[in-house]
Amino acid sequence: MDVQDVDFEELYQGATPMGRKMPWDLGAPQPSVVALADAGEFTGDVLDIGCGLGDNSAFLASRGLHVTGLDGAPSAIEQARARAAEKGLDIEFAVADATKLEGYEGRFDTVLDSALYHCLDEEQRRQYVAALTRATRPGATLHLFAFSPEVPDAFPAPYLISEANLRETVGKDWAIETLEPTLYTTSMTPEELRQSVRAILDQDPAQMGRLDTDEDGRVLVPVWRLKATRR
Repeated sequence: MDVQDVDFEELYQGATPMGRKMPWDLGAPQPSVVALADAGEFTGDVLDIGCGLGDNSAFLASRGLHVTGLDGAPSAIEQARARAAEKGLDIEFAVADATKLEGYEGRFDTVLDSALYHCLDEEQRRQYVAALTRATRPGATLHLFAFSPEVPDAFPAPYLISEANLRETVGKDWAIETLEPTLYTTSMTPEELRQSVRAILDQDPAQMGRLDTDEDGRVLVPVWRLKATRR
């Protein structure tokens, strides 16, 4: 199986060899997103695009922000709504095509892309950035995390994104203020990740070599952290 061909709806239904534990499902907000929120980087109407199971959306809503979470997988949105309801949070979740965002024109002041961009091919990325431009207000802020070429071999990454790609594709309509390497927290230990690689990709996980982990033993993956302002 090629990671670029993974059906995310099937993933969220648990209908793949990976099972129901996905590398990005922490059951909690991404630590890098928490750090941004602590720094006051989310204001106004917030779009969590590619929200998945909605934990980042729920965290931002718990900070008093008005959040809209959008994803292309209906099963993800269904589960995100259930998780938010358990927390007593009022969040607008909906199924949407990130490359179009029809019906959301001129609506958002801050956008969070927590690992969606690298799931799209180059044509889709250009359509996506154009859709974000239409869906935001002038001066809006974009926070984006995407896998970098420093990701280890055999890691299940749809695409690895170069600095040049981000500067060209995002930089067309957005003024990039920050573009730097950082680490992204996964839900898996090194052994759990290697088991997923065996199950999904039928590859030798030894190619990944040594993986950095956090204090809880979760694998940390190299990503770009981008901050940009809509022109």
